[in-house]
This record gives sequence, structure tokens and C-alpha cells, in this order.
Amino acid sequence: MDNKYTLNLLFDNHGRQLNYLRLAVTDRCNLRCFYCMPEEGLNFSKKSQILSYEEMERLIGILAKLGISKVRITGGEPFVRKDLVPFMKTVSEIHGIERLSITTNGTGPLSQIEDLKAMGIHAVNLSLDCLDRERFNQITRRDEFEQVMTYYRALLEASINTKINAVVMQEHNLVDIIPMCELTQQDNVSVRFIEEMPFNGGSKGYTPIEWNHNKILDHIQQAFPDLTKLTDEKNSTSFNYQIPRAKGSIGIIPSYTRTICGTCDRIRLTPKGELKTCLYQNGSFSFRDFMRDGATDQEIENKFKALFNKRAKDGFEAERQKPSESSSFESMATIGG
Repeated sequence: MDNKYTLNLLFDNHGRQLNYLRLAVTDRCNLRCFYCMPEEGLNFSKKSQILSYEEMERLIGILAKLGISKVRITGGEPFVRKDLVPFMKTVSEIHGIERLSITTNGTGPLSQIEDLKAMGIHAVNLSLDCLDRERFNQITRRDEFEQVMTYYRALLEASINTKINAVVMQEHNLVDIIPMCELTQQDNVSVRFIEEMPFNGGSKGYTPIEWNHNKILDHIQQAFPDLTKLTDEKNSTSFNYQIPRAKGSIGIIPSYTRTICGTCDRIRLTPKGELKTCLYQNGSFSFRDFMRDGATDQEIENKFKALFNKRAKDGFEAERQKPSESSSFESMATIGG
């Protein structure tokens, strides 16, 4: 990165540098995973309410000058938004952006994979909570399991860095944990187990989870006693392990118990252009409205700095700052994860 881009980096008030943008391009999804949204869906945003690609490109360009070098495209399901691939190609060419990734449910056409490889995608995170068609239908309320598995195989054949994201749900997919670990023995894939979070958009009630990262790890170690701890990358959101001689790896993401907050380097922008300095925060600032009201690039840069200078130390502090009358959480589809 050029020196002119290292003199003006973005830090929060806890001394953490921000260099990773998670950008949700839509809140729409063609699946209806029960832990994310009600069966009938959400009150999805109108086109005029979400950021245009041009507005997103402007924000990414400003953030790149503040040291943001990694961008992950999320949703909803990103590929339900028209013309996503040309937008991603433009993002990959913004000066300072070194790594571009995407999270998808794998229900799209296989031609997407060719497009992703051509633009030099850094990684694809595939949302897949089980390895059984019937359980998949129960979780997602859609019969897309075979398509998703075909997409998965195509990602591997294209030699794209692939990660599986599996939300661990006590009553639905515990039986899949060990088979998914076994995938790593034959495939060069990172399987990451995620603690279930309360971001379900009112789709179900929520109680504290029993299957936290410690219990997930204990379950895996019972099946694989020689499981090896790997060295986690700086700012990693997962604790990472490997079965000896396996091609891939296993990760556990403590998203509910929040033991990784201390190294958080993420910026989250919702489809409506709202900044989330933490997943668990209640309020947010609308960069969509700020831009549409005529804010200059310098004013936008200053606003990012000001907002991150008042960031909660961790997810627990952010949750405590929620108004006492606010007990519900948004859907993950509206905030992008």
C-alpha cells in the first residue's frame, strides 16, 4: 500500500485498527432459514432505500484511503441482487483493496464460480448447516440441498478458497457436526461452526445457548482425540483446529459468547447504508442519508472517525447500551453478519 494511504488509518477508541469491511448489498434471500427470519420473510427494503452500487463504491473508496484493505460482500443472499458481479469486479480494482470475498448460500448458477475466479476472489464462504437433504429442508424451508452441494464441489474444482459456515443448533443439526468435520479429511475446505445468535428477526424466541464453543470443541475432540490446535491469524474470528493429515481445517466461532471482541477489526454496513460498529449495537448511523444530503468525501471520512471513536469495547457493552425496552434483535439478513 502506498505511503499516502498509511498516514491516515482508521482506529477505534480502544486502539484497534479497522481494516475489514463487511458490506451487505441486499436484505433479500431466496431461503428462509428459521434462525434468520420468519417463514413469510421480512419487510424487505425497497430499491430506493438501499445503497446504489455507485454509493457503495464511493464509500469503499473513502474507506480504502483509511486503511480498509479487505472487503466481504454479504446479504441476505448477495446474488439475488442484479448485476452483482460487475460491481464486485469494480470493487476488486479499487486502489488499496487487497482481498475481496463473498458469503453465499450456493443456490445460484455455477457460472458465478467462473466469474468469481476470473476476478481473483480471495475466498467464498458457503452457508451450509447440515449434510442431509431432509434436515436442510427443515432448516431453510427450501429444497435446494443438491444444488448447494453441487455448488460446493464446483468451488473446490475451481481451486477457490472455500469455507463452510454452519450454525450449530441443538435441536436440528448436532448429528451433522462430525460428518462435516470429516469433510476436511478429504477436501481442502475450512468448516467453521458458529454459535447460534439471537439475530432471527423475530422468527423464534431466544434463550441462552447450551452449545457454546467449548461444548462444540469437546464434542469434536471426543470423535477426534488427536485434534491439533492451529495458530490463529491475527484478528481471526475463529479458534482453528485440524485433524492430523486432513486436507482442510475446522474453526469454531464464538459469536454468542463473544470471546473474540477484543481484536475486532470490522466495519459493517447494512444494505441501507447504516454503520454497525458492533453486531450487538442497537442504533446506527445512515451514511445513505448523509451522502444523499450532500456530504463531501472529507465529511464522510470524519464521520467514520467520529463514530468509531465512541465504539463499545465488546458485544456485551454494546448490548447493555440498548434501551431497556428494546429486547428484540434484527434479522441477520438486514445487517449482513
